[in-house]
Amino acid sequence: MSSDHSNLTLAAEMIDDAQSIVILTGAGVSAESGLATFRDPEEGHWSKYDPMELATVHAFNKDPELVTRWYHWRFTRARNVEPNPGHYAIGALQKHKSNADQALTLITQNVDGLHQRGGASDVVELHGTIHTWRCTKTGKQRPLTELSFDTFPIPSDDGGLMRPCIVWFGESLPEDALQRSFQAMAECDLFISIGTSGTVEPAASFILAAKENGAKTIEINRDPTPNTGIVDVALQGASGVILPQILTEIGIEYPTP
Repeated sequence: MSSDHSNLTLAAEMIDDAQSIVILTGAGVSAESGLATFRDPEEGHWSKYDPMELATVHAFNKDPELVTRWYHWRFTRARNVEPNPGHYAIGALQKHKSNADQALTLITQNVDGLHQRGGASDVVELHGTIHTWRCTKTGKQRPLTELSFDTFPIPSDDGGLMRPCIVWFGESLPEDALQRSFQAMAECDLFISIGTSGTVEPAASFILAAKENGAKTIEINRDPTPNTGIVDVALQGASGVILPQILTEIGIEYPTP
């Protein structure tokens, strides 16, 4: 399917009518801000490293300086880009639904904090966040803004090292985030997948769980995915283009950066 006007109008009607929405976002939303996805080839110094080999406990234990420098570079990139119209549209829709005593649960696979900067609140971060770090010895957390990156790795106050609160390969997803996600899936009447291929578990199962519970489904993505053929409406294109059009169709004032 393509994002023609009839599909867009139908999606707008579904969103306007919904009492409880779940939105799942992936790397494609951040990519529209110019932030390369995790699996995109890197440029410069970091191009010789495989991200999937750096994002592990084993890599951190083996060379904490290297991994800490890599994450310093990653959060610097995230800090230097701006939320795009898709981020702002999701934030505006969440606020609109809240004001109408309706629900919008935003679940993201992204760790960059761009949704919060775009006006969203209470974001369920499935894979953690680069903006909070914790001590490897005590688990005590500190916001990124309190850390000094004068030395690599970063020593903690309790004799350990500081690592980002990101789910590395081989680690379990945060139990609270999973519980909230599946609870929202059980209660929603509309599920929207945005900027994600829908192939990484457990997020890949979310759309099926929502459908089994009777929810309608919408997909917004640049390219077709394995879920494109099973959703009620598939809109192909950039979320930063499609979502503002949907908000305009509904009559929700769209914030400009």
